[in-house]
Amino acid sequence: MDCERKFNKKLMDVSDRALNDSELVLYLLDASRVPGPEEEAVVERLKALQGRTVAAINKIDVADPKKILDFLSHSLPDIPPSRCFEISCLKKEGIEPLLACLFNMADEGEPFYPGEYYTDQEMSFRISEIIREKAMSRLREELPHSIYVEVADLELREEQKRLWVRAFIITERESQKGMIVGKGGEMIKSIGQAARKELNSIFDWSVDLDLRVKTGKDWRHKDHILRRVIGS
Repeated sequence: MDCERKFNKKLMDVSDRALNDSELVLYLLDASRVPGPEEEAVVERLKALQGRTVAAINKIDVADPKKILDFLSHSLPDIPPSRCFEISCLKKEGIEPLLACLFNMADEGEPFYPGEYYTDQEMSFRISEIIREKAMSRLREELPHSIYVEVADLELREEQKRLWVRAFIITERESQKGMIVGKGGEMIKSIGQAARKELNSIFDWSVDLDLRVKTGKDWRHKDHILRRVIGS
């Protein structure tokens, strides 16, 4: 099994476990893409869950959603039109009706955590995911799924007013490092600036981010890294 297949299988295993434990399912589709084998695989998993599934077709600002609507009505006929929404995340269109539907379908349950809890995720994991999201959004065409982020050091400085972070964007091949760094260091600078801005918005400290790039050969073969990246 090559690393791409192992990585994808790990993602599907996590998805299957999440579906089995779910009370509601939000199925997000891309209006700009013709449904292919990957969508067929998804609908096979959702056929038994149509009674608790809501569908949202994104990117209606750039593509006609009719083909996706036809695909949904054929593949998942038990999802009524009242639970199929056309949205544009970019332009923030159609989001409120979608959220209202999800809230109306959701049963109110007991809280999992006390009210003062913001998240149960470790700080290093949150930081690494924010950096990875900023990198993926800028490198999605060149390096899809080929990078992960490792937080090497965290330190509170200046009387615990500043959080210093050293993190590495890790890619599989030496030849990919140049894409992440970019011409004159512009790409990694852009990633770092965007990540720092979001980190400063969610933490109580001012964040200093030392962001670097290194190679981690065949990391998608390594189970301990996949568990860290995928959360399983």
